[in-house]
Amino acid sequence: MGNHLTEMAVNPSFLPQFTTLHVVVIGLDSAGKTSLLYRLKFKEFVKSVPTKGFNMEKIKVPVGNSRVITFQVWDVGGQEKLRPLWKSYTRRTDGMVFVVDSAEVERMEEAKVELHKITRTSENQGVPVLVLANKQDLPTALSVTEVEKLLALHELGSATLNAIQGCSAADGLGLHQGLEKLYEMVIKRKKMVRNSKKKR
Repeated sequence: MGNHLTEMAVNPSFLPQFTTLHVVVIGLDSAGKTSLLYRLKFKEFVKSVPTKGFNMEKIKVPVGNSRVITFQVWDVGGQEKLRPLWKSYTRRTDGMVFVVDSAEVERMEEAKVELHKITRTSENQGVPVLVLANKQDLPTALSVTEVEKLLALHELGSATLNAIQGCSAADGLGLHQGLEKLYEMVIKRKKMVRNSKKKR
């Protein structure tokens, strides 16, 4: 068994050669970005004040059966005046997490515009996007399917790997599953980039 594990460890198809992922968390103000970050970091709900700039935390997340990946997470303020700064943080990132408040139906169009704008900037072409439909614990929350339709995720294009996950910062529901989806998309994109370089 030990020898088998050794073989896996040196085979990049089993274990890619990185253990830290750079991830940026963005979304409209009051979507719950910072509360989600602290739920992941401290395993408890922390009521936060609006982020004026950014927060950064390193979070260790188990993925698969035997790996622990460190996510270096940048949580950037979502107020309208801060949104032009998003692209400064998303440049050269491994993945983006876009958080929406599932109970704020009236702001879904605004969220859709910002999501499509940031994914279409030249620096972010092809960067995997995980949409977290937060506040699923609220009775007024839209379903994940409804959020997906309102954000028009199908319009992001085949070059942008994307996934959506329902979650709740209040109880941690869905957060680990969401990060696993993001990790899988990042791995897939890295393989695609590597293969395209080989063909040149």
